[in-house]
Amino acid sequence: MAGTLLFNALREAIDEEMANDPHVCVMGEDVGAYGGSYKVTKDLYEKYGELRVLDTPIAENSFTGMAVGAAMTGLRPIVEGMNMGFLLLAFNQISNNMGMLRYTSGGNFTIPTVVRGPGGVGRQLGAEHSQRLEAYFHAVPGIKIVACSTPTNAKGLMKAAIRDDNPVLFFEHVLLYNLSEDLPSGDYICALDQADVVQEGKDITILTYSRMRHHCLKALELLKADGIEPELIDLISLKPFDMDTIASSIRKTHRVVIVEECMKTGGIGAELISLITEECFDDLDVRPVRLSSQDIPTPYNGQLENLTIIQPHQIVETVQKMIGKGV
Repeated sequence: MAGTLLFNALREAIDEEMANDPHVCVMGEDVGAYGGSYKVTKDLYEKYGELRVLDTPIAENSFTGMAVGAAMTGLRPIVEGMNMGFLLLAFNQISNNMGMLRYTSGGNFTIPTVVRGPGGVGRQLGAEHSQRLEAYFHAVPGIKIVACSTPTNAKGLMKAAIRDDNPVLFFEHVLLYNLSEDLPSGDYICALDQADVVQEGKDITILTYSRMRHHCLKALELLKADGIEPELIDLISLKPFDMDTIASSIRKTHRVVIVEECMKTGGIGAELISLITEECFDDLDVRPVRLSSQDIPTPYNGQLENLTIIQPHQIVETVQKMIGKGV
């Protein structure tokens, strides 16, 4: 299949899993006749009916709690947050219920639920619609967290998440929905706990995820022209981290920089640097660096918005400085 857009890759994954398993259902605001805020559920309402593609009231805590109950009874619900920032209203249901019920029930219940939706800094969406919630939920036990970055891994990860017996938070970026790519044929899935070595290199390890994968690829073109060969790794799994892949790369390059759209304070990069320091300290020639968004609400003004997040030239400058220090 050629030229599939990312949002259609997600829709295909959900469609295929709903066709294969009658227990899979979708719920959220405008997921039915409207087809979802970014058309990820387009046409599924007509195909599967209102009981399997359920339009809900504007009440995230209620329908997320309903999804937990549905999962306890044997269904495999997919919850769409129209914008991931709205899921803060369901924080209790995701953390206290979804994440912990398998443990607190003594293993009597599994909660095979996918919570998905658009997030990240878009283009002038304002502070409340530019949230990056991955760090908010990172401390919650009992859940897996993944972030897709291409149409191929979007489809493969979504299929894997739906089939998993644990709750999975599935982060999509609002600016990646129109990425186009040829998809592999057949029924394929991506591992939920495995990083993707996007490009091998020897001079420095760059760890990133989601939209920043594409900023890093732009930076790599400039770095190659300067004779620098970075190794680029897309984390994919934000909980748990694939430390085997990360540590193996650091043992080779002896330098690491983390590029994220998450906030710097308490972000994904902060946790990752802690683990790298604990597990890979003796392999590092220079201190690890994180390039993160500024700790401020995202401005509406487009130029100011761009200044709050990391841009390719900043990645290039940081890598050049680290390579210079290490030689």
